[in-house]
Amino acid sequence: MRDALTRFFASRGGIILAGGIIGLVAALLQKLGNPPNMGICVACFGRDIAGALGLHRAAVVQYLRPEIPGFVLGSCLAALLFREFRARTGSAPVVRYFLGVFAMIGALAFLGCPWRALLRLAGGDLNAIVGLLGLGVGISVGVAFLKRGYSLGRTHPARTAVGWILPVTMLGLLIMAAARPSYLLASVKGPGAMHAPLLLSLLAGLLIGFLAQRTRFCTMGSIRDVILARDVHLITGVAALVVVAFVVNLVLGAFRIGITATPVGHSAHVWNFLGMALAGLAFALAGGCPGRQFFLAGEGDADAGVFVIGLITGAAFAHNFGLAGKPDQIIEGVLHVGGPAWNGQIAVLLGITFCLVLGFAMRERWDA
Repeated sequence: MRDALTRFFASRGGIILAGGIIGLVAALLQKLGNPPNMGICVACFGRDIAGALGLHRAAVVQYLRPEIPGFVLGSCLAALLFREFRARTGSAPVVRYFLGVFAMIGALAFLGCPWRALLRLAGGDLNAIVGLLGLGVGISVGVAFLKRGYSLGRTHPARTAVGWILPVTMLGLLIMAAARPSYLLASVKGPGAMHAPLLLSLLAGLLIGFLAQRTRFCTMGSIRDVILARDVHLITGVAALVVVAFVVNLVLGAFRIGITATPVGHSAHVWNFLGMALAGLAFALAGGCPGRQFFLAGEGDADAGVFVIGLITGAAFAHNFGLAGKPDQIIEGVLHVGGPAWNGQIAVLLGITFCLVLGFAMRERWDA
């Protein structure tokens, strides 16, 4: 039975099923209370968790989202059931940490991770097209470095306790989300105050974590595989996510096509593009999109755990220092285009520079 399921999840049908379920669940979570075009966003949800823990002071984005612990614990459960939980670690942890920080800064300049970019497109937000183009360019540059010998070093087996640190941490966050201690912050307005019921959000996270671990679902990996090997296996799952989310949005009346003043989005196109280009480049250099990093951490990968910590603290930096993009607003009938302020723009450019220097500096061979 286990072998049959493994073969199915590794098949084209398995990845399409996983992508379709993610699209379905994301669209339903919006209907159940999550922010519009943000049924699932790893970057935004990580930002909300950072706020709930008091790591930043942006009062409108503070909520301990149970989907994120669900991702890690669902992946952990799948890895245990299929005997794939392996504690492991590699090298260059400080590099992985800063890749996580800059990946989050880029994603928040755009206002969303790759999953949210796809879901924004499925909801009619045409700004997502610009962001996805930037994501593709960033990943393409990262792939070029991979072809020329870029590497952060080999992964090695580690003591079992190393692999359990992040899953146990996420279990602790989940207990806090359920107990709601007084020191846990929660928004009373804004995106942080919009959320589906805790139990449903947790079940959604567990299901997605389980499926993504079994199918190796990854948006960054799907583009990388097309560029490197003309392999469309993973990208069929990404396409299924968009198609299913689009259809469900139509059925639920949640499809609203537009460019300006879209839900938690902005039309500063240069920074939509550059923000996601930074994110895509950081994902490629780190070896996976933010969702994939959470899933890897759930199966014992300590390198992914370091990247995840970088993501969470990157969200804190972004909001404590005003680096994140601001949504478009219509005030008294006048459109005020959002996007990152000058310091956020500098942070994006600094992040791109960091990643480019890293891509050249971390090559194992220099004759390519």
